[in-house]
Amino acid sequence: MYLEIVTPEASIVAGEVESVTVPGTEGPFQMLNNHAAIVSLLDAGKVKFRGNPTIKEGFEKKFTKDDSGKWVLEITGGTVECKENRIVVLAD
Repeated sequence: MYLEIVTPEASIVAGEVESVTVPGTEGPFQMLNNHAAIVSLLDAGKVKFRGNPTIKEGFEKKFTKDDSGKWVLEITGGTVECKENRIVVLAD
């Protein structure tokens, strides 16, 4: 599935991933391949994803990796839309 993470500065991540976990307002949730369509608000927390998408040059320092090898991005809120194996995170 395809992930794009967009911040007020730029589109900072784009590419294929295996899973994405986001901090939903009712708690974190994970999206995998063929996930049902969803639009949700996001709270402050961590966006985690597994895969090797392209991280835009100059934004690499915003990301870390957790013990399981997932990429991690701290956000202060935003929205997520998942539809037809395409996930777009609009992050603050």
